[in-house]
Amino acid sequence: MSDEIQQAPVDISGSDELEKYTLHGRRQIRQLLEELMEHHALIAAHFGNKQSFVTALIGLSEDEDSLFLDVSPDTSINRRVLANDRLLCVTQLDRIRIQFALSELQEVSRSGHNAFRAPVPERILRLQRREFFRLQVPIAHAPSCILNAKGVDDTPRQVDARVLDISVGGVALQLPPAVAEFVIGGKLDDCTLRLPELDSIPLHLEVRNINRNVQRSGTELLRLGCQFVGLSRSGENVIQRYIFNTDRERNARERGGI
Repeated sequence: MSDEIQQAPVDISGSDELEKYTLHGRRQIRQLLEELMEHHALIAAHFGNKQSFVTALIGLSEDEDSLFLDVSPDTSINRRVLANDRLLCVTQLDRIRIQFALSELQEVSRSGHNAFRAPVPERILRLQRREFFRLQVPIAHAPSCILNAKGVDDTPRQVDARVLDISVGGVALQLPPAVAEFVIGGKLDDCTLRLPELDSIPLHLEVRNINRNVQRSGTELLRLGCQFVGLSRSGENVIQRYIFNTDRERNARERGGI
C-alpha cells in the first residue's frame, strides 16, 4: 500500500480550513465511491486505538443508500471493528487523498461472502498532498511570526512567536504564556511571517486552539494553532516554496546527500 494511504487520518472535526475540500452532494459522493471501486483502490480502515486493516469497496446496495466493503481475513479484527462506533477510511485516487467515516457497520453475507455494510457517508474529504501537508519546522531554521496582540492591560503589543509547524492553511506558534491575551476565535491582524531566505509575508490570523505545555526544564510555553485568513496568492506561493525546499533538504540529509 502506498505511503499516502498509510498516513494517519486527517482530523477534520470542526475544521473550517478543510471544509472547502469536502463533498456533500449525494450524487458526487456516489460517483466518487464508484470510481474507487472501478480502480480497485485499497483502503486503510482505521478504528479503535490506532488499529487498522486493509480493505476495498465492493459495491453499493440497489437503492444506493448502503455501501459494502471487504471484511478482514482476521475474524478477531472484524469483531473489534463491529464493537467500535466508527470506521475511518483513507485511500487515494489519481494522487488525491480520499477520506470518509462509516458508522452503523454490520457484517452481512453478500454473494456468498461476508462483507461489512454501512450507510453511504454524507461527506467525503478530497485533498491533494500540498493542501494538507503540514511541515514540522526544523529548529535550525528559526522562522518566526510577529503578532500584533493585546497585553493583559489591553494595550497593543508586538509579540515574536516561534513557528513550530506550517501548512498553506495555517501555522502553529510557540511563545511565553503571559506576554499577551489570546482567545479561541480571536483575530490577529497585520501580523508578519518571517521564513529563512524568503520575503516576509503579511498575515491575518484566527486563533483556532490554545494549549499550555510544560517543558522538561519546568518552563511553561503557550502553543497557538492559527488559521490564515485571506492569505494572498503570493503569500501562499512563498509558504509552498519554503515547505518544498525544507522537505527536500531534510530528505536529502536523511539519505546522506547533505
